[in-house]
Amino acid sequence: MTGLHVLVVDDSALMRRQIAAILEDAGHRVSLARDGRDALEKAVQLDPDVVTLDIHMPEMDGLTCLSHLMIETPRPVVMVSSLTEKGALATLEALALGAIDYVAKPGGTISVDMASLAEDLIRKVEVAAGARRPGPAATTESKSVPARPAARTSPAPEPADARSHGPGLIVIGVSTGGPRTLESILPLLPDTLPWPVVVVQHMPGSFTSAFARRMDGLCALQVREVTGPVLVEPGVIHIARGDSDLSLSRRARGLTLMPMPEDPKHTWHPSVSRLLAAVAEHVPAKSFVGVLLTGMGDDGAAEMARMHESGGFVIAESEQTAVVYGMPKALMDLDGADEQLPMQAIAGRLCDWFGVEPRHVS
Repeated sequence: MTGLHVLVVDDSALMRRQIAAILEDAGHRVSLARDGRDALEKAVQLDPDVVTLDIHMPEMDGLTCLSHLMIETPRPVVMVSSLTEKGALATLEALALGAIDYVAKPGGTISVDMASLAEDLIRKVEVAAGARRPGPAATTESKSVPARPAARTSPAPEPADARSHGPGLIVIGVSTGGPRTLESILPLLPDTLPWPVVVVQHMPGSFTSAFARRMDGLCALQVREVTGPVLVEPGVIHIARGDSDLSLSRRARGLTLMPMPEDPKHTWHPSVSRLLAAVAEHVPAKSFVGVLLTGMGDDGAAEMARMHESGGFVIAESEQTAVVYGMPKALMDLDGADEQLPMQAIAGRLCDWFGVEPRHVS
């Protein structure tokens, strides 16, 4: 994708020049803003396709600017943040407010090594331009979206049948747009959910810890980042650690999750595909529930489709709500899901399937 108009917002003249040079070399037109107030004015005047937005700025910081943008002149925003814990927390707040994605500065607040993330920056700006247009962060009524027919060799198990097979596993795979989407699903799951949940979100290691803590404060289930070998337990949402992959094995005490070094065979990390390959070895398909959410590419689609064909219950997020309709589309193209639902309906459907009541979150 070429020829985008990108508004680069950063209080550092050096950073503005570096980001602008990267984007211009990729064929995009760039305008500059020095802080949040300047950005709001130029967003109205110039109507850019995408905004890259620094978080820490004087006059008006990035979060305040973003909240105004989402209400006054919504458009795709890519945050540019530091890899520090403070930067991670602020970035997660930005994603909750409606930012499409983020790029982490490799050298902190002012980086002299932006060239090292040029490819990531260009890709995320171009993906953001094609993403579902953002709006104010608010829960909307879910709409009924009919499921596409999907082939399988055996019928989907009913809830009672699934529970009679004993312990099972719910795996959720997600990428671009994931944090905000997960915040519309995970807090609605009750502590009576009988099976544990594993979430694989494409995210760097410095962010997954902060994300797990943020979600733990929002959910009835405990939310833990997988930092070492851990027994898979009901009542817990396990978050795959960033900058690694996640595997599953069966040990004497039961199913155990283990972070592993990134496998170069896979493009995205933590890899949904790699985890699901391990799940297929140790979890019967009828004891599996899979959910594939927003994200570019096809990570996890083939493996989840195989679990579906063998009798697992699988949900794909619909194009109606997916920020980037890539991963769920790849799953649907393989006829790999029982149902395709908007994100607002997914938690309720999971609860219906298990015969439990969803939480009501104001």
